[in-house]
Amino acid sequence: MLKLDEIQKRLLLEVADLHKVPEGAYNIRSNSQSAGRQSTANIEIVSKTDVSGLEIRIRPGTKNESVHIPVVMTQSGLMELVYNDFFIGEGADVVIVAGCGIDNCGAQDSEHDGIHRFYVGKNARVKYVEKHYGSGDGSGKRILNPGTEVYQEEGSSVEMEMVQIKGVDDTVRTTTAELAAGARLVVRERLMTHGEQRAVSTYVVSLNGAGASADVVSRSVARDRSYQKFDAKIVGNAPCHGHTECDSIIMDQGRILAVPGLEANDLDAALVHEAAIGKIAGEQIVKLMTLGLTEQEAEEQIINGFLR
Repeated sequence: MLKLDEIQKRLLLEVADLHKVPEGAYNIRSNSQSAGRQSTANIEIVSKTDVSGLEIRIRPGTKNESVHIPVVMTQSGLMELVYNDFFIGEGADVVIVAGCGIDNCGAQDSEHDGIHRFYVGKNARVKYVEKHYGSGDGSGKRILNPGTEVYQEEGSSVEMEMVQIKGVDDTVRTTTAELAAGARLVVRERLMTHGEQRAVSTYVVSLNGAGASADVVSRSVARDRSYQKFDAKIVGNAPCHGHTECDSIIMDQGRILAVPGLEANDLDAALVHEAAIGKIAGEQIVKLMTLGLTEQEAEEQIINGFLR
């Protein structure tokens, strides 16, 4: 494994909660190179031969194992596009931890674009965690554009945790999913923007089989002059249940656009959407200030609780 400097180690801690080399299967990517890789008896990680990226194959029946594939970038001006495909065998139950951290101290933009495709076998269960983080005092932007495609077979379950709390200047997140009969998808997005940052999240979930279900929820905070757009569409093509929700706090001169969408193509498709955008209630701040907090501390406490 390549030796990582202190900045790279800090980024790994932020995006993957890694204090050291993880147990199980992993691939750590640093400045467009592999900094370390390990497969296991049940999880194989190999490089693609036609494009930059990985194939991760998880054997049927694999239980209680994890895969870590974090990316860190510390070179200003570096831009990359990677394709990672996950093949999760029937009946497997695994945790996949991804994420990207960019520290840009230069004048050029740094950008990581990653396309993740998940092929989830029958009755398999996946928990997927993707965290994005930016730091550095350079004038160059920190740009992250993740694309996620999910293909779920019958009875499978996917839980996705999408987190972007600090330092990313520009991001366009695009997620599509196709669910067969009895499949279940749960998405929890947490997002905060500040300064002049821009974040666009687009979800299109197609419920194609009887009994399929999806629950897509975003919680976000827009501060300063930042801009956010949440565009979520659930398509019911069979007897199914779908729910999408956007709950946002707007502050300063922030702007937020919520575009929930539903499309029912079956008589028994039950679909619901919710959207709420508002400022922090004054009585909440006053209540916390009576406990000894300053106004700024009270705001931070409310935001941290909201995004937890």
